[in-house]
Amino acid sequence: MPIESGSCASARQAKQKRKSHSLSIRRTNSSEQDRAGLQRDMLEGQDSKLPSSVRNTLLELFGQIEREFENLYIENLELRREIDTLNERLAAEGQTIDGAELSKGQLKTKASHSTSQLSQKLKTTYKASTSKIVSSFKTTTSRAICQLVKEYIGHRDGIWDVSVAKTQPVVLGTASADHTALLWSIETGKCLVKYVGHVGSVNSIKFHPTEQVALTASGDQTAHIWRYIVQLPTPQPTADCNQMSGEDEVEFSDKDEPDGDGDGSSDCPTVRAPLTSLKSHQGVVIAADWLVGGKQAVTASWDRTANLYDVETSELVHSLTGHDQELTHCCTHPTQRLVVTSSRDTTFRLWDFRDPSIHSVNVFQGHTDTVTSAVFTVGDNVVSGSDDRTVKVWDLKNMRSPIATIRTDSAVNRINVCVGQRIIALPHDNRQVRLFDMSGVRLARLPRSNRQGHRRMVCCSAWCEDHPICNLFTCGFDRQAIGWNINIPALLQEK
Repeated sequence: MPIESGSCASARQAKQKRKSHSLSIRRTNSSEQDRAGLQRDMLEGQDSKLPSSVRNTLLELFGQIEREFENLYIENLELRREIDTLNERLAAEGQTIDGAELSKGQLKTKASHSTSQLSQKLKTTYKASTSKIVSSFKTTTSRAICQLVKEYIGHRDGIWDVSVAKTQPVVLGTASADHTALLWSIETGKCLVKYVGHVGSVNSIKFHPTEQVALTASGDQTAHIWRYIVQLPTPQPTADCNQMSGEDEVEFSDKDEPDGDGDGSSDCPTVRAPLTSLKSHQGVVIAADWLVGGKQAVTASWDRTANLYDVETSELVHSLTGHDQELTHCCTHPTQRLVVTSSRDTTFRLWDFRDPSIHSVNVFQGHTDTVTSAVFTVGDNVVSGSDDRTVKVWDLKNMRSPIATIRTDSAVNRINVCVGQRIIALPHDNRQVRLFDMSGVRLARLPRSNRQGHRRMVCCSAWCEDHPICNLFTCGFDRQAIGWNINIPALLQEK
């Protein structure tokens, strides 16, 4: 028999491939033609006033759209398979994610006319989502230990603010919507002084840096400066609370609130009138603070202004205008004549009074929703929190962009920074209190269960670094303040 040469054999194989390829093309074209013919026959059987050429064009366009969505559906299935593979890999490492939630929530895309654009959108979104998921699994090697020490119960309405005295004896102050401010013994939880001089909700309380004097802001459009004298009772041994890690949690009902009938403030001394009243606002005074030295005070109001007062004369020194909506908070620098105000207009402003002849102001637009608070640290940093569920750390020397951004799952209320350990306490609308360091690394979450923690929205937090028992206090709409002992391992402090 004759033997074929290598070139002939290869030519025959190439010819067969072309035949099979053309056959598959013909089959594909015939199937599409059959489908188009079927659709055309169905439309012909219906009454229509459109010309046949227009109807044929519409059929072709509909066919193209159908093919694009088929391709999109196949590509989406491939992405889901990759998500399942990622889940299996993470599950093997002891970490899991909700793939269904990811595919529904984070792979949302909008239909466009181009299949390539849709594909690119899905790929980009998938890469961003997976990178965010992986980064969320970065954990520290050691946890902070959070222990509930004492509950301070006595208010008859939600508590807006909590503060710690800077002079001896060290007491805890709370400001409540029940029109009162209470001072507490930190060790025993007993009410020491009740202030009843306001006729509206008390929204803020701050202690004088060197004297036994308090500054309160109220919904009655005033801020009061009042003196208190306290005598601390003998400390009693506190009940041993089980230590819980900041990540442990047991859900409970919002209805589990402290019994309001047991008013722990009914038998404590009462202060009924202030030393002086600051009256220049035309709206609710939402916050107030002392400038360094305690000779001046600043107030923030819903009338869109902040006022600077001389404490001794009660005279208005400066009216700080410029915010477009209601102010939410004000804070002063611990060592310099600087003031920061936050507002519902999504901005916070830095006011500089270091030069008596020049009073400069800088506006910072780093959030997309109400800025609920902005506070100074001892260094050159400002930390701002917002209803947009973010907290941002800023450098005063370069405020163009934040040096750290913390993203959360709930609106952030009045934040507070532990100066010595540089830890930020974030109270949330969802009853959580989380702790982060200044670089944005999460350290802990305070316990929130049916036995400890807040049962309603947490409004404010305050650090007390020098106290041997409680070094963090929180307050909320459940009408109670809570004292915590936060033990931060040395390894986390170094980070």
